[in-house]
Amino acid sequence: MDTEGITEDHGADHGAGDLAQSAAMKLSEIGERTKQLGTKFKDPERQRRIILVIVCVALLLDNMLYMVIVPIIPDYLAELQSEADHASFNARVINAGNSSNHTIFKATKGNFDLQIGVLFASKAILQLLVNPLTGTFIDRVGYDLPLFIGLIIMFFSTCLFAFADNYVSLFAARSLQGLGSAFADTSGIAMIADKYTEEAERSRALGIALAFISFGSLVAPPFGGILYEFCGKRVPFIVLACICFTDGMLCLTVLKPFSRGERENMPVGTPIYKLMIDPYIVVVAGALTTCNIPLAFLEPTIANWMEETMHSSQWEIGLAWLPAFFPHVLGVYITVKLAAKYPHLQWFYGALGMVIIGASSCTVPACKTFGQLMGPLCGICFGIALVDTALLPTLAFLVDVRHVSVYGSVYAIADISYCVAYALGPVVAGQIVHDLGFIQLNLGMGLANVLYAPALLLLKNVCQMKPSNSERGMLLEEGPTGLYDTIKTQERERKRKGLSNVVDENGIDRYSEEESFEYA
Repeated sequence: MDTEGITEDHGADHGAGDLAQSAAMKLSEIGERTKQLGTKFKDPERQRRIILVIVCVALLLDNMLYMVIVPIIPDYLAELQSEADHASFNARVINAGNSSNHTIFKATKGNFDLQIGVLFASKAILQLLVNPLTGTFIDRVGYDLPLFIGLIIMFFSTCLFAFADNYVSLFAARSLQGLGSAFADTSGIAMIADKYTEEAERSRALGIALAFISFGSLVAPPFGGILYEFCGKRVPFIVLACICFTDGMLCLTVLKPFSRGERENMPVGTPIYKLMIDPYIVVVAGALTTCNIPLAFLEPTIANWMEETMHSSQWEIGLAWLPAFFPHVLGVYITVKLAAKYPHLQWFYGALGMVIIGASSCTVPACKTFGQLMGPLCGICFGIALVDTALLPTLAFLVDVRHVSVYGSVYAIADISYCVAYALGPVVAGQIVHDLGFIQLNLGMGLANVLYAPALLLLKNVCQMKPSNSERGMLLEEGPTGLYDTIKTQERERKRKGLSNVVDENGIDRYSEEESFEYA
């Protein structure tokens, strides 16, 4: 008996030892894989791709959240309004006659439409107001921390949308999304411009980001409508909140936004008010606003027009913009390819896009069927793709050759340009249609785009500039800042001549440091 007990104890100890050894081996393998993964993340090219994925997902989420409420919120608010009207119906019948009831109904409906317009525009209005501050903040602290802050705010905004049960909470959620967008959108686009320094790579990366923006904007209404119809109001927002949380965790893991490495090495960027008086940047910003006005003004007005003129069904109205995603991606692809071969014609691609937008906008009122309407809408999105893909990299190039290569403020200006169109659209477009008519609205938008296109001729010489021929000193009163501009110019010259920098064990560029002191 004792021998058997000893044998059993020995076998148990042996089994426990094997289990511990196996667990140790697995932990060692996990540690090795983690180390390999960390090494892969440190690879500059792989890290750039991961950063591009993080930014593109953030832009996708922001634009899906922007458009997903289109089929949800009006119907949900109408239900709330109906409940409130039903509760006070008896009191109105007692205190008013039939004619007064009709007047009250019209006033209530007008007030309801105004509430919808203000709710839709609140995101762009707050984003418009906050962008000058976030652009300066991004220039001071870097790109990764503002991106993480923006994702956190967007996560809470999405959760608030999911559980909001009155107009005030919906308005707060929409406004909070504008605050998050001001951080995430601006820092994300600026980070892409900073990581992709070659013009061809930068155009391609920004083109991918624009494709995600387009996909998010166009797929969100059917996505939200289907889930709202079959699963309720909360489900679409909960799905988006989960994706936002995942992207935030990826940002926290890969970018490490609370480390000080990037912030310590960043130069001082040009103040945003000085960028706003750069005539070339003003021309680009004006083009971005003008080309987005048709899209921003048609989104809140085209549904009623389709119901009145085409007797369109709800599914046709919901899918009106979805086919336009494909020409938008095609426009991005064509512009990226052309910009790689003929980079000096960026201004021409933008001007051509504005002419296409103008012509398409003018032909919208002539459409009599749903199939005919697809042509002009696809033309508008194709033209916007040409303008955005050509001019967003141009903004980074202008900062490189005329200012300091820090991109937060200049892309805050670009975001402001978009917000001007999308803040005015939900509030102003309906009033213009009511006072002047849908035809006059489209003709005015088309004419504005066609007339603005020649202004891009001013960018013709800018696109041919070289960093060594910077006009920065001509633009700014105090001239070049000295050390940083000198080092950047010398680095570009050495790259052009095929020379490499000498870097010591502390990561300091000795060659640049010696030359800069000699220069001083």
